[in-house]
Amino acid sequence: MTASETPTVKLDGQGLVTAICQDAATGKVLMVANMSPESIARTLETGEMVFYSRSRQELWHKGETSGSFLHVESAQVDCDGDVLLFQVHADGPACHTGAETCFFTPLATTPDYDRGEGGPAVLSELFHLIRQRQAERPEGSYTTSLFEQGTSRIAQKVAEEGSELALAAATKDLANVPGEAADLFYHALVLLADAGLTDEDVWAELRKRREG
Repeated sequence: MTASETPTVKLDGQGLVTAICQDAATGKVLMVANMSPESIARTLETGEMVFYSRSRQELWHKGETSGSFLHVESAQVDCDGDVLLFQVHADGPACHTGAETCFFTPLATTPDYDRGEGGPAVLSELFHLIRQRQAERPEGSYTTSLFEQGTSRIAQKVAEEGSELALAAATKDLANVPGEAADLFYHALVLLADAGLTDEDVWAELRKRREG
């Protein structure tokens, strides 16, 4: 697992990257999971797949409890740097259900959707909805009314919501802090849309500060 040059792996907003595990002998995709820089390092050092569990927020050595270890034969990063591919040899079923692979359910024409509830996912989904309101201007929408009142009113609302959040925190009104923070986030996203910016512009700035 050596390369002539050092690749760049792009991490998502949670500091993770998607990893695909493929059976080295059959080419069958066994499973997909998340990896962190630490789990990648552990995997390359030990030769066994180590993932990162978002639900438990800890490293997850595949097979440690089930005995179904995944032994790495090769590792590649895709051309965009945001997906890893590991060819592996499995000691047993890769899926926690006992199936050989996690991919055994046919995709329905109209599947049900479980929308992500993580912070960045919720904010990005909300921003997308705000952009729709900005473009379509449906009647009766509070977001529509903000855009129609213009930049000065939107900026005023951001200032007001920021003050209300600060006041709630200063007076120890902790029960209202989450709601006030949500109001501030929402109006800040409206302000971004009004300015022709995106939520990704903010994430990029936050990533810079994280590195500082």
